[in-house]
Amino acid sequence: MRIFACFLTLVLPALCLAETFPGPDYKETPNPFASPYALVGGEMSVFVGQSPKSLNYYLENSTQASTVFSLMYETLLDMDPLTLDYEPGLASSWTISEDRRTFTFTINEKAKWSDGKPITARDVKWTFDTVMDPKNLTGVHKVSLARFDSPKILDQRTIQFTAKEVHWKNLMALGFMHILPEHAFSGKDFNKINFSFPVVSGRYRMGELAEGMYLDMVRRDDYWNKDSPKTEGVGNFSTLRLKFYGERENAFEALKKGEIDLFPVYTARLWVKEAMGGKFSRNWIVRQKVHNRHPVGFQGFAMNMRKPPFDDIRVRKAMAHLVDREKMNATLMYNQYFLHRSYYEDLYTPENPCENPLIKFDKEKARKLLAEAGYRANPDTGFLEKDGKPLEFRFLTRSASTDKFLSIFAEDLKDVGVRMTVDRKDWAAWAKDMDEYNFEMTWAAWGAGLFKDPEGMWHSSEAARPGGSNITGFANAGVDELIERQKTIFDVQKRHDIVRQIDQIVYRQAPYVLLWNIDYVRLLFWNKFGAPRTTLSMYGREDDAYALWWYDPDSAADLADAMETGEALAPWPEDVFFDQVFEPPKTTLLQ
Repeated sequence: MRIFACFLTLVLPALCLAETFPGPDYKETPNPFASPYALVGGEMSVFVGQSPKSLNYYLENSTQASTVFSLMYETLLDMDPLTLDYEPGLASSWTISEDRRTFTFTINEKAKWSDGKPITARDVKWTFDTVMDPKNLTGVHKVSLARFDSPKILDQRTIQFTAKEVHWKNLMALGFMHILPEHAFSGKDFNKINFSFPVVSGRYRMGELAEGMYLDMVRRDDYWNKDSPKTEGVGNFSTLRLKFYGERENAFEALKKGEIDLFPVYTARLWVKEAMGGKFSRNWIVRQKVHNRHPVGFQGFAMNMRKPPFDDIRVRKAMAHLVDREKMNATLMYNQYFLHRSYYEDLYTPENPCENPLIKFDKEKARKLLAEAGYRANPDTGFLEKDGKPLEFRFLTRSASTDKFLSIFAEDLKDVGVRMTVDRKDWAAWAKDMDEYNFEMTWAAWGAGLFKDPEGMWHSSEAARPGGSNITGFANAGVDELIERQKTIFDVQKRHDIVRQIDQIVYRQAPYVLLWNIDYVRLLFWNKFGAPRTTLSMYGREDDAYALWWYDPDSAADLADAMETGEALAPWPEDVFFDQVFEPPKTTLLQ
């Protein structure tokens, strides 16, 4: 229910006929996926990837940094994980003007930093201004916030933002901005705030950090919102140990040794061939696939279109015909994956089928495209040349696990006269090169949001922004026009129609050699935890476990006894189908 707050005209004339949220009937309720049986305490050790070059999510656009930041810092608004309705976060209420350009937030009077100081409007303004400061390398986060002027502080707990333009994502951009403490970071070089965060607002704070090995996140007993109904059964572990490994194979070995408790599986061979027998067949380590509604991203070989040879669409399309996806899926991945033919796979349904053709492995088509691009074989070397320059490129990679795929690709490239050199770097060096677009081709995997915003990845204005998401340098006037058109559309389905049009144009321009994906989550975990019936939330992935699972002393004792006697434990469901376990709502913001 909404309230029309015309009484604000005496103070804020622009807000006449404004809508104030939440409505008078709003009542905080427990997280619908949190279990009433959850226990507080214990530790869970999880594999989160390679050691990042920074834990500051505003500087490091990585899953690892996002995970840590979300545990430490809160946002003005939350979102109901079931209905996707906006809910109070740090802000207890908010108001949107009739023209949808002015947003006013009131900070919860109970909200406090971990050092006891109140969270104020000054903190919100400082965070916004810091992200938007040109000297700060906050690249991708500037995209949405650039639509606003610097906010005005109305009083200690009230802040007002004015948008330069109407955009469906404006409330989301402001509401989901992680708020930082001005008094802890003001006066420091923000680009050097990477691993020290002494003051936080969230449920967890940083504990021990062993560089390149692990980071302990410690549950706070003095968390300001610990008595809220919506935090019941959420954030249950006393310690979350986030473990870093350069290679997933090493992390998998650590799981088998008991050094990691939870391991999300992204490698088909590990799931099909390695996670079998012994500890797995005895259910000491649980194998589980979760089929829910999490959005599906995409992965592919990103080609830098800013410079030769990939500034030529014919060369890019030839590359797509030279990746034998069917062979790789069958021989290396046991046919566990579907092959991409879209950058927005989850926007296509039987009612809206994908019209993009599946690109097939075809050397003759590749040869023809490269010939049309002007490349001819050197009779002495057999390699293709144009204007005396060979067709060659460097493939920037950060993981040895890609070697078997790249070796197949390299052989097929060589057969048509193209030379590829693999340049392997660690995560930090790879990320630095990506921030500066210092690459020719690389393997990039992107997650997906529930609400599709194509601007950051596909708008031409983002092609030159350092540290942005438009890593290929994609620029297309038609796509720009469609992106601009969808900005003022508040109907999700109408926006989805436009994004499907964008997808078809991008697909034809081939900035990536699209690869493959799965639409469920594969988990391996030691059988000593409790979890909700759904395992994960309706739209969640493996990091839901950090919030919704708990350490179960009884299960841990049973596991210890079983390991001592060699006996098997009772199995968990091998597959969890969310819609069969939990009746989803008939309508959400996505429907």
